[in-house]
Amino acid sequence: MPALSPATTVDAPVRTVLIIDDSVVARAALGRMIDGTDRFVVVGAVSGVAPALEFLARHSVDIVLLDLELPGIDGLTGLPDLLAAGKGAKVLVVSATAGEGAIATIQALALGAADTLAKPGIGAFAGRFEEALRDKLDRLVRADDGVVAMPAASRAPPLPQIGAFDIVAIGASTGGIHALSALLRALPPEFSKPILVTQHLPASFMPYFAAQIALIAGRPCDVADNHMRLRPGRIVVAPGHAHMSLSRTSDGAAIRLSSEPTASGCLPSVDPMFASAAQVYGKRALGVVLSGMGRDGSIGAQDLLREGAAVIVQDRQTSVVWGMPGAIASTGAASAVLPPDEIGRLIALRGGTA
Repeated sequence: MPALSPATTVDAPVRTVLIIDDSVVARAALGRMIDGTDRFVVVGAVSGVAPALEFLARHSVDIVLLDLELPGIDGLTGLPDLLAAGKGAKVLVVSATAGEGAIATIQALALGAADTLAKPGIGAFAGRFEEALRDKLDRLVRADDGVVAMPAASRAPPLPQIGAFDIVAIGASTGGIHALSALLRALPPEFSKPILVTQHLPASFMPYFAAQIALIAGRPCDVADNHMRLRPGRIVVAPGHAHMSLSRTSDGAAIRLSSEPTASGCLPSVDPMFASAAQVYGKRALGVVLSGMGRDGSIGAQDLLREGAAVIVQDRQTSVVWGMPGAIASTGAASAVLPPDEIGRLIALRGGTA
C-alpha cells in the first residue's frame, strides 16, 4: 500500500464501528482495542450476518469488522448484503482465513471489502495485531479525510472526447479489485485490445489474483514477466515485486519489469506503466484509475495527457477510497469520471473505433 501523509484535519470525527464475530472473546478483545483509541468507538457487536443486517437496518456505521468463519451465513456469502445495508460503510475483514496470499482474501476484496487483516489466535490479540488493526482503521479514514472535493468548474468533459485507443492501462489500490471486476464484466467477449493492470498487492497474491481476473473477465490473464509480448484479448497484471512498463518491439510492445523507487513509494507503481504507455502508444493509449489510497498514477497520467491520450477515473460515490482517482479528477485532468461498470461500457464502445 502507498505511504500516507499525516492527517490534514485538526479535529477528526469519531468513527463508528460494528463488529461481526461469533466468538464472544474475540468481540470483547476487538472492542477493547477499538475503544482504546480516540478516533473510533464500537457501537455494536454481533455474532453473525443476520443480526448484523438487523443492526444496520436501524443504525449507520462507518466501518464494519467482519469475520469470515461465521455460523449460518458465512462472511463471504453475506458480504454483498452487508455492503448494501451499510450504505457506504467500509468493510474490514478480520479473519484467520484472510492471511497473505489466501484465496479468501482475494475473494473478499473482489466482493467489495475495503481491506483484510489476518486474525491471530485468541491468546495473541495484543501487540503487533493491535497495532496492525489500528493502522488499518486509520488508513481507511485518513484516506477519506485527505480527499479534496472536485471543483464544479473542473468537472470532466463530455464522453465524446475519449478517442480511439490500442491499449488499456488500469491502476488501482484499496477497493480496486471490486471495481476492476465490475469494469471487466462490462467488456464483451469480442473486445480484443490488450489490458494492463497494476493493482497494489503483495507478490504472494498474484497467481490467484490473475486466475480470478481471468474467470471474471472471461479472457486469459497472465502475471507479467520480463520481455513478455502483448497479445490481443489478454490481460497482464503487474507482479507484486516489480513495476510493469512497456518497451517498443519490431511488431508491437513487450513488458519490462523494474524495481526502482518511485515518487509514490509503491511497488508496483501505476506511474511507470502510464509513462511507458504514453511513450509507446502516444494518444492511442487509454489510462484508467480506480479506487485507491494516495496519489499513485497522477504523475503517469500527466504523461498520457501530454501525448493526447485520455485518462478515465472512478467516481467518488462508488470508490472505497477516492485518493488515486480523486488526485486526478480534482485538477480537472480526467477525461471522464464514472462508475466502474460505465467505464467498462465506454471502453467497449470506443475499443472498436479505428
